[in-house]
Amino acid sequence: MDLLRFAPRSTPRVVKGKTDHVVVVGAGLAGLSAAMRLAGAGRKVTVVERESVPGGRAGLINDKGYSFDTGPTVLTMPDLIADCFDAVGEDMNDWLELMPVAPLYRTFFPDGSQLDVHSDTTKMAEELERVIGRGEAEGYLKYVDFVEKLYKYEIRDFIDRNIDSPFDLLTPNLVKLLGIGGFRKLAPKVDEYLKDPRTQRIYSFQAMYAGLSPYDALAIYAVIAYMDSVAGVFFPKGGMHALPRAMAAAAAKHGVDFRYNTTVSRVEHHQGRATAIVTTDGERIEADSFILNPDLPVAYRDLLGVNPISLKRLTYSPSCFLLLAGSNQKYSKIAHHNIHFGHQWAGVFDELIDQKRLMSDPSILVTNPTHSDPALAPDGKEIYYVLFPTPNLDADIDWRKETPRYRDEVVRTLEARGYVGFGDSIEIEHITTPLEWEQRGMERGAPFAAAHSFLQTGPFRPGNMWGENVVFTGSGTQPGVGVPMVLVSGRLAAERITGPDVNYHSRAWR
Repeated sequence: MDLLRFAPRSTPRVVKGKTDHVVVVGAGLAGLSAAMRLAGAGRKVTVVERESVPGGRAGLINDKGYSFDTGPTVLTMPDLIADCFDAVGEDMNDWLELMPVAPLYRTFFPDGSQLDVHSDTTKMAEELERVIGRGEAEGYLKYVDFVEKLYKYEIRDFIDRNIDSPFDLLTPNLVKLLGIGGFRKLAPKVDEYLKDPRTQRIYSFQAMYAGLSPYDALAIYAVIAYMDSVAGVFFPKGGMHALPRAMAAAAAKHGVDFRYNTTVSRVEHHQGRATAIVTTDGERIEADSFILNPDLPVAYRDLLGVNPISLKRLTYSPSCFLLLAGSNQKYSKIAHHNIHFGHQWAGVFDELIDQKRLMSDPSILVTNPTHSDPALAPDGKEIYYVLFPTPNLDADIDWRKETPRYRDEVVRTLEARGYVGFGDSIEIEHITTPLEWEQRGMERGAPFAAAHSFLQTGPFRPGNMWGENVVFTGSGTQPGVGVPMVLVSGRLAAERITGPDVNYHSRAWR
């Protein structure tokens, strides 16, 4: 502890020079979070977005009365959203209606059993005792205590602050994390508390969000399970895209200038200082500081024209095959979010990550957003968001040829898992493969960005500053992947410009 007391701690870097006018490239959730905070701090903010709507990865497809979300479907930690609105003096509830999702997930297993996942710990313990037994319920309650401690020890020192040096991690909370086993492997740590393979899967599958197998991920990533399965899951009325729409509208009310349908071709810079962005139409927009929301490797290579060796060494998360289906068929046994586990578990990660091949016995996510908001589809119709994890584009898979075959395999798998007549019920469909993810600006076709291995986490993850006045935000930089993390990254990016608010603590962390 004495060593920690005297370890050098860095003061977070800030951009140099004037910061009166800031250009934010990209109206993704992180860019919007940054823009709202900058506007609240009195900066002139211009947001340049290539699409016609805000959202970035949280995109939208309107097709014949169906409103399809194209990105994340699981929304947690709503207080982080409320903080963004607070920054401009607005109440989130005046702009956005968030509906609790209950159960959080309905999980199905190959032996025919199913478990509903609840954020209410008493209700979840009762579910586990009913389906598995009292011992598993007691183990679950001990696991919740563990992940709550993880969250408490991690959030302020390791997630909710700009980190410039490994020395910044040397805090008393680091000792506490070591003491409770936070740096052991996730799967064995979960196994200490949960003995049934079904609950082990429910509370470790979130490692996939970090781009890792639960057998390789550190136990500190169980904090994702806390955010996901203990703190609760929500769904915005109007779909997930209602979130960026609301954030952009509130930002615009407070003076943020949005330039949609405008693509940035490059950032002009000289000797480490950026001076302007240039659009594909030849327009030049000068500013004092710049925040880049595109995927970090893409922002470096395509906008700044540099390619650091540190980025070349990055390894990336698995990707996914996404089928968005507008259907005339309703399935009464499913919930809003549904996870269908195959027989394999460790083998799934071995195939996806190590062998870089498609799953032979898939575990899949099926989200039915019309379960919570029927208005997203025409009367009597349903939307199904079907996600099959796949390798990223490092794999030797030609998606131009593979897509039709794999699409049919996805449908066959769904029908075998209980979605009878799924293929025949589809009226509208949109497919996204790793190839399309890449075309949308995601390096290696990986929507979950660089994997959160130890050497790609915290101070070892690509930093969020370049030169004197360029700041990155989004899942490719600190703190990492997921809606909560990118909202935090937007605030951290803004603080590189405004300076840190030493009195600030998100209501989510209180």
